[in-house]
Amino acid sequence: MKKMKIGVVVHGPEIVDSGYARKFLDFLEDYGTVRARLGGTMGRTAVIDAHLEDRIDIHQKLFPSQSVDKFNQEKCDVIFIINYGKSSVTGHAFGYKVYSNSKDRPPLIQMERPGEEDGSVVAWREDLQELAEDISIKMGLKTVLPEKIKENLFKEDPCQEVPTEGSDVSICRKIAGVSPDENIFVNGIVIGKSTSSEVAIIAENGRITQLIGGELKEHGVEKLGAVKLEKAIVKTGLLRKSKVKPRILTSHKSNHKFSVSYLNHAAEDIYRLKNSDMVVTVGDDTTLVAADILYRFNVPIIGITDGDLDKVVAEGFKAKGSLIVELESGWDDLVGERIFLELFNYKETIEIENIENFKRKLLQIISNMTKQYQVKYN
Repeated sequence: MKKMKIGVVVHGPEIVDSGYARKFLDFLEDYGTVRARLGGTMGRTAVIDAHLEDRIDIHQKLFPSQSVDKFNQEKCDVIFIINYGKSSVTGHAFGYKVYSNSKDRPPLIQMERPGEEDGSVVAWREDLQELAEDISIKMGLKTVLPEKIKENLFKEDPCQEVPTEGSDVSICRKIAGVSPDENIFVNGIVIGKSTSSEVAIIAENGRITQLIGGELKEHGVEKLGAVKLEKAIVKTGLLRKSKVKPRILTSHKSNHKFSVSYLNHAAEDIYRLKNSDMVVTVGDDTTLVAADILYRFNVPIIGITDGDLDKVVAEGFKAKGSLIVELESGWDDLVGERIFLELFNYKETIEIENIENFKRKLLQIISNMTKQYQVKYN
């Protein structure tokens, strides 16, 4: 067999936390030259914690289909996407979506849930079936045909119950493999919680208006804003559920002035703030995710929250020097906006002389607005 040019798209933290990302990269060396890059966001902390940043490129924030397209443009003979979904249903639905969103029918093979009994290999293009079968035998996985996946995905579709009137502006998207009482994320924002296993999202004129089989979270929908639902990244459950030992990277920061950044959207690229000396975060989930990521870079946060936590990661870490301000329900955005105006002058990053003075000014702004708050120090 000739040596191939191989691209690997690593998706999500679980495939890294489980150890299978490293194993599969080692395994593929027998087949040719291997290059890997991340697709998605939450996998970055997992790659850092696993000391794999020299083998898996985490420098760019790319959707999985964008990572696939990039390898395809680089003329890879085969592209693997490796994933560890919470079930084979969600994993295969993810693979189908990535292949559908990729350009020019890329030579894509998916490895899904390799540590489980239902672990599988899927050749999304017919001419790759022989290679997929060879790999599945060596890895102890089964092969699943794309036709079978599509058949299961569209077997029961809650979108069929949605009236077609105004279909030029209405989009209905079924969510596969959901269990009751799970968070529903759209582009990193929690827009609701499932109440059944048959869930679909409806958007009209680019705005999410309904969650079939779930309860819509209006505050999350507002924060999300306009969205192309058919292209959006939709996830359910926890963003990272593994219990891990976080790895702290050494940082090189100025001893003279301090840079403080402002963040009010968990779906934004938090990693670009890793060189800040402190980050002010607004919203419970934004604070939890940002604190967890920035902990790796020893960056403390000031979290403006209102106790409306959706618990998006199993464990959250906060750097020393962090503090959380918990307000009454609905006050986090109001207070955050005032802080953004008065302390940041609507700039994302500012320079300050003294961090403790900054904290005092911030708490004074909050105190001037409301007396109903608690401060929790780390």
